Amino acid sequence: MGMNIERVAELVAPVADRMGLHVYDIDQPGPTLRVLLDREGGVDIDTLAEATRDISEALDDADPIAGSYTLEVSSPGLERPLRRAEHFTAAIGEHVKVKLFPGAEGPRRADGTLTAAEGSTVTVETDDGPRTLEIADITKAHTVFEWATTPKKGKASKSAKATKKSPVPDTTTEPTTESSEDIR
Repeated sequence: MGMNIERVAELVAPVADRMGLHVYDIDQPGPTLRVLLDREGGVDIDTLAEATRDISEALDDADPIAGSYTLEVSSPGLERPLRRAEHFTAAIGEHVKVKLFPGAEGPRRADGTLTAAEGSTVTVETDDGPRTLEIADITKAHTVFEWATTPKKGKASKSAKATKKSPVPDTTTEPTTESSEDIR
């Protein structure tokens, strides 16, 4: 199954431009043609559905892919794949996870903050210090979305439980036993 990425990109770009989107990436893992579209503020599901219809029509008309395939159009998501130099440049300052091909220098994995992307290399600040990696040595990389942790509703943290005081009945006043007849 052959694919000409440049030809597919030529067909997808006008559709994306017309919709105010940019093509983040095009990839063909196995029988799936994956087109990732993005824009400032993200892409909603209705826009992706319209883009899928229009891209499918453009690809059907031009037929740039030999054989059958499944078209998948989506956004890059919160944890974006990093495959090209411009992906890494756009992710500077973000937490990333990187996996290297066997035989690359040093450990096969790097996890930390992406601090630089210059030419054919990227630098990741790990717990062990900075690591400069060749993009050509990277088999897989993506940003890591860090979810904010908030306590569950109705549940206090251990420290809050420790300082929380239990209600104590007020015993400073004497109970009264007046009846409604005594008050008259």
